[in-house]
Amino acid sequence: MEMQSFLRDSSVAPNYSIIFDFERNFDKNLKRQWMMQNWHHSLYFSVLYVLVIFGGRAYMETRSRFEIRRLLAAWNVFLAAFSIFGLCRTLPEMVHVLTEFGFTHSVCNPSYIESVKVSGFWTWMFTLSKVPELVDTVFIVLRKQPLIFLHWYHHITVLLFTWYSYKEHIATGRWFVVMNYFAHSLMYSYYAMRAMHIKMPRFVAVIITSAQLLQMICGFYVSFFGYLKRQKGESCELPDDVASYALLMYASYFVLFARFFYHTYISPRSKSKKVD
Repeated sequence: MEMQSFLRDSSVAPNYSIIFDFERNFDKNLKRQWMMQNWHHSLYFSVLYVLVIFGGRAYMETRSRFEIRRLLAAWNVFLAAFSIFGLCRTLPEMVHVLTEFGFTHSVCNPSYIESVKVSGFWTWMFTLSKVPELVDTVFIVLRKQPLIFLHWYHHITVLLFTWYSYKEHIATGRWFVVMNYFAHSLMYSYYAMRAMHIKMPRFVAVIITSAQLLQMICGFYVSFFGYLKRQKGESCELPDDVASYALLMYASYFVLFARFFYHTYISPRSKSKKVD
């Protein structure tokens, strides 16, 4: 039955020239069932994360910072490669859907995970990746760099939201995944080059933060669009509770990233700051 459904909806899939076995064998129902039973583990990861980073900060107060640039560079190269590959596997599906079926389908129809195994697999990997990404903060703590509220708040809320919403197979997830892979492709590539002492022009950082701000605007818009469709009684795979969480999350991100953008690139004090 599942194979018949996949074949019937095969027109929603782009023409991938290469499909790996691990993508072809992806079982969306099995992963969804697992997440329905285990999504609450994201709460445990979040609590452990807070204990580790703030306990670590207290531990490091009287100690010298760790010089671990090589390890940091390797970590960022790995995350950059993962994000770039994920983007290459999910973006074609969204472009195909937008050009062949339109914007409403992209926001309200979860064919990216229900019918397309390639983007479905990389959506699953995206969801799981929010746990190892917490290690970013460990590097900040060990190197005794400033730990701003935006950083750890963003990590926790993304983890909780992605794990909670995955079990619903929300249609807007298509947008969330592609945008995040794109932003992280830029961000982790930039971090990797900085860790390798490759000097980057200031405008590169400005572009990356601008892309993140644009991501928050787009995330809010598609969530609001899907929410309105539901309120009008039209079909849209975006439960009201998930839509509400997404709207609150993206609105708060926009405020925090806009504040970060101002204090980092526009405020007179930012011109005298030297980034480590």
